[in-house]
Amino acid sequence: MESYIYALYVIDEVKKVILGKDECIRKVMAAILAKGHILIEDIPGVGKTSMALAFAKAMGIKQNRVQFTPDVLPTDIVGFSLYRKELGTFEYQEGAVMCNLFLGDEINRTSPKTQSALLEVMEEETVTVDGVTRQVPKPFHVIATQNPIGSVGTQMLPESQLDRFIVCIHIGYPDKNDELNILLSRDNANPMAEVEAVVDGEELLKMQMETEKIFIHKSIYEYIVELSDYTRKNEMIELGISPRGTLAIVRMAKAIAYLNGRNYVVASDVTEIFPDVAYHRLILSSKGKLNNLTVNEIIKDIIEKVKRPAPVKTVG
Repeated sequence: MESYIYALYVIDEVKKVILGKDECIRKVMAAILAKGHILIEDIPGVGKTSMALAFAKAMGIKQNRVQFTPDVLPTDIVGFSLYRKELGTFEYQEGAVMCNLFLGDEINRTSPKTQSALLEVMEEETVTVDGVTRQVPKPFHVIATQNPIGSVGTQMLPESQLDRFIVCIHIGYPDKNDELNILLSRDNANPMAEVEAVVDGEELLKMQMETEKIFIHKSIYEYIVELSDYTRKNEMIELGISPRGTLAIVRMAKAIAYLNGRNYVVASDVTEIFPDVAYHRLILSSKGKLNNLTVNEIIKDIIEKVKRPAPVKTVG
């Protein structure tokens, strides 16, 4: 647990660029500690890309960015083999994912074929080109941004790909005071230039290992399973949380506990991150739509109805 303070340093650096969105920054940091990939869904111009770039700089890791458009090809993402006439052999040309932090800007503006190019690397941390499988650098994370479904030129991500994002974060508009501070901070200055690397890839891997070791009591595991199971039996939901989603809740709860300086998970850690893990995994049923319910309203109702476990004696 001795390294968790460095995660707080990273958060402080990102706050230099993103003002008034401390909760969003904290959850992105938690997702990185949980070795997860992050989907940021919001309207253009609220700081999605700036947040991702600030995290890369604060963590001192290599990042590549791709602006997804309809003409981006899968080879732009995973790479391709180029024939070298002078050598008589094919040589692998790296794609954009050969980095520590891959930023996919407006991922839902490209074709499904290009979107699917990320499936293997997000799950296995490998890319396969012409039958040859290669590892991407470690640590490896994807931060993808997408505009709300229904925006001009967008195409929905398939459920299988959405499920590979550990969380879906919404930034939202700043309040008036924060927006004023944004204007003042950019008056003849660039806040991104003030962000300093406070960790490196090796330190980040160490923090991720410490996060994995966070203790979870059986009653907390049972609580997490009850939450997931409730989404599958709820008549307002057509598609509930998958087992991959249940594992994501566990990993995120550990990461939140780690950021709180604890070596064990409590129920409030689970409820804090449950909406962000569940939001993009749930699909409303026709009954839910007819009742004009939103996914967020159903998630709130689930948290209220599933009984929390009683506090138990923890380790450490």
